[in-house]
Amino acid sequence: MKTLSMNSRTIPDTGDRAGKPAAGAASGAIVEVLAAVAFVHALNDLIQAMLPAIYPMLKTQFALNFTQVGLITLIYQCTASLLQPAIGLYTDRRPLPFLLPLGACFTLAGVLMLSVASTFPWLLLAAALIGVGSSTFHPEASRVARLASGGRYGFAQAMFQVGGNVGAAFGPLLAAAVIVGRGQGHIAWFAIPTLLAIVVLAGISRWHRNHLAGMARKPAGQTGAALPRGRIVGALLLLAMLVFSKYVYMTSLSTYYTFYLIDKFALSTTSAQLYLFLFLGAVAVGTFLGGPIGDRIGRKRVIWLSILGAAPFTLALPYVNLFWTGVLTVVIGLVISSAFSAIVVFAQELVPGKVGLIGGIFFGLMFGVSGIGAAAMGHLADVAGIATVYRLCSFLPLLGLLTALLPTIEEERRR
Repeated sequence: MKTLSMNSRTIPDTGDRAGKPAAGAASGAIVEVLAAVAFVHALNDLIQAMLPAIYPMLKTQFALNFTQVGLITLIYQCTASLLQPAIGLYTDRRPLPFLLPLGACFTLAGVLMLSVASTFPWLLLAAALIGVGSSTFHPEASRVARLASGGRYGFAQAMFQVGGNVGAAFGPLLAAAVIVGRGQGHIAWFAIPTLLAIVVLAGISRWHRNHLAGMARKPAGQTGAALPRGRIVGALLLLAMLVFSKYVYMTSLSTYYTFYLIDKFALSTTSAQLYLFLFLGAVAVGTFLGGPIGDRIGRKRVIWLSILGAAPFTLALPYVNLFWTGVLTVVIGLVISSAFSAIVVFAQELVPGKVGLIGGIFFGLMFGVSGIGAAAMGHLADVAGIATVYRLCSFLPLLGLLTALLPTIEEERRR
């Protein structure tokens, strides 16, 4: 980790406090730091993706119904969401660089507990510990990505996010290769990537500490969107609704897609997980493209095209055959995934100087609505069937129409 221990190398104050890049900072991104953060995000989300990938095995072994499967996701997502805003707010005021490897230790404990859990409550506790690890990782790692962005906030946020998407895509494949068909005890093999994450995070934390020590201690001017308070609050609520529409639909695929394919097309668990991999891989590509495009054409346009643009494909998905199901889910993944980086950066520009708080709120909201949505969809699947879930969720991207009500920050600054 020598590349991360650059005591003498610091970057300009690129807006992590003021919300605006310093002059000439656009070319100053520290790529090795961004790559390291993205790599750990991949490892973190690899662990997260492993959990829903083994739901069919756990459902059989513990005789769970869909409601209980949804509760596992709810507990994990709640612990992964509720702590994030508080952590972000606190570390905006008192930075804690070494919180990153400490949080990963909770993930390690959750993985090991999951490998030996013998009852449903123990499964819930293991999922909760994995969620605590994520709640410390996301707001702090997002902050580090912004610090190392050199002013290219969309690019940095997209690079950070795509690491997680890559991990989420490979999680089901690795779970199929290592765990499915071999037994619960093989979950312990996932402790290896968790330990690697702890080592890399220790190096990232050293860079973060040294960067903070080298930053100029000068007051930051208010360089945000300069909107009235009511307009800012309204815009944040609209962004929250867009996150809701995006991630409840995404959860319907990431949590129940394998069950849907098995139920509708009689696929094996392994074959269904390959389709899930295709969807998650498309999500990774779409996420990476969304950030740089947002830097060029504006975040609002990316949000508009991403969420509403997915609607025709989600509406068609419940009514097509297996081939077109695979094609449509890849297209949906590419289109709908490009929005989140733009949403986070848009919100950070609305509320300058609160990078950790905004990151915590929106990552927490992402996990929270995903968990609640998973539990609700699990109950609906038990009552009305898994196909009904996809018919109802197909309308969610139509909430992308709300994007029209968002302010155009660049125009407001000119005014």
